Amino acid sequence: MVKKILTMKLLKEKYGVCRLDKTELIPQWAETGDFFSITRTSDELSIVCSEDNIPSGIKCEKDWRVLKIEGTLDFSLIGIIASISTILAQKEISIFAVSTYDTDYILLENKDIDNAINSLSNEGYEIIY
Repeated sequence: MVKKILTMKLLKEKYGVCRLDKTELIPQWAETGDFFSITRTSDELSIVCSEDNIPSGIKCEKDWRVLKIEGTLDFSLIGIIASISTILAQKEISIFAVSTYDTDYILLENKDIDNAINSLSNEGYEIIY
């Protein structure tokens, strides 16, 4: 029996990853829903949000699902994303990671979600729905 490492929750919605010009204001549609992430750099404005909120004409990749690592992660913890990404890379599954103060979120293409969940479960991660 594999020892449980962490619990991850699969969020119900599908999400999109959008790229806007670095000078654009943060649009209202991006700030709606239970999960969204907005990052501005000197090169771009990047938005992750429910794909249902994204208007036509926006440069984006849709059909992503989100696995949320449950619980608050201490800053002293090492290798959480590395461990997950290694397991998924071995199955040729790409990820898009978003971290917050408390936890990490792993975005996966919907076409890969079943394979990802099986792979993580086999390595001791508990996945809840």
